[in-house]
Amino acid sequence: MNHQNLKTGLDGEEQARQYLISIGYDILHSNWRWRRFELDIVAETDEELIFVEVKTRAASYLISPGEAVNRSKINRIVAAADMYVQKFNVEKAVRFDIITVVYQPKSVEIEHIPNAFYPPLSWKR
Repeated sequence: MNHQNLKTGLDGEEQARQYLISIGYDILHSNWRWRRFELDIVAETDEELIFVEVKTRAASYLISPGEAVNRSKINRIVAAADMYVQKFNVEKAVRFDIITVVYQPKSVEIEHIPNAFYPPLSWKR
């Protein structure tokens, strides 16, 4: 990943964190790592623990941010989330969201997709 893409991604994650805070979520972790897996944002409400995948793009990018979350990426997120739940002994309901951040020439568009995906039925601990 080149320097500009890394900066855009980090800026997008900050935009996503600020958005989540603005709607009442508490941010527990950002860029939480386990082995080679990473969770962009781990947030919570009173009722749920939310794992948030953030995808950031410039408006001119050919693939939409949401389309970048494929089956392989979902499997990696679920593996990391499973370890997170075990490590922190989480007893809340768990949800997987996607936030897309698209940088337009003069604005930023943020789309929040709650329950964007569910763990595959074949997932095993």
